[in-house]
Amino acid sequence: MTSTRQDAWSQDEDLLLAEVVLKHIREGGTQLHAFEEVGKRLSRTAAACGFRWNSFVRKQYRSGIELAKKHRKEAKKKKNPAGGHSSHSAEQVTESKKETQKKELSVKDFIAYVEKLESEGGSVQNLKNEIEELKKEQKLLKARLAEAEQNYLHTSDKYHALEEDYRSLLGILDRARKMAVMEENEKEQKVKFTMDKNGNLQRLNK
Repeated sequence: MTSTRQDAWSQDEDLLLAEVVLKHIREGGTQLHAFEEVGKRLSRTAAACGFRWNSFVRKQYRSGIELAKKHRKEAKKKKNPAGGHSSHSAEQVTESKKETQKKELSVKDFIAYVEKLESEGGSVQNLKNEIEELKKEQKLLKARLAEAEQNYLHTSDKYHALEEDYRSLLGILDRARKMAVMEENEKEQKVKFTMDKNGNLQRLNK
């Protein structure tokens, strides 16, 4: 049993998916069978192929799908040519029956497709579980980010407070230094006297 791939689709894989689906449309096959064929060739699940086709590839090949349907319709006409003497009302009834059969076939294909998804190990449920886990992880990361932002703001406030205290301390130290210098200058500027040999006071000039 081949392992199921979960990597991204390449351009070549998208092209293969489109070619196989268009071939099945032209030949009157179902898209489910096309998804199964592509899945086997690419080691992917039919569900993954169906999701890729409906979500992306189909939009790129709208004109190709119309041509394939037209080719299928012309091929059916060649296999079952209408009688020359049939009335217009009979043709309408036939077309109505064909449309009804197409709708019934589409419903059957859809049911078969859903049953196929359920039988493939619950791939849809696994995808839902992965999405839930990613949501929980995203929620946890948001909570951590909010906590980190709060810590940053708190640390930033403390830093600014310390910075203000540091500046205030520098101002106090600067003023103390200036006062010490002024006191020293005042001391130096005070008049000093000395006594000469005759006992008289004599002023000393700096």
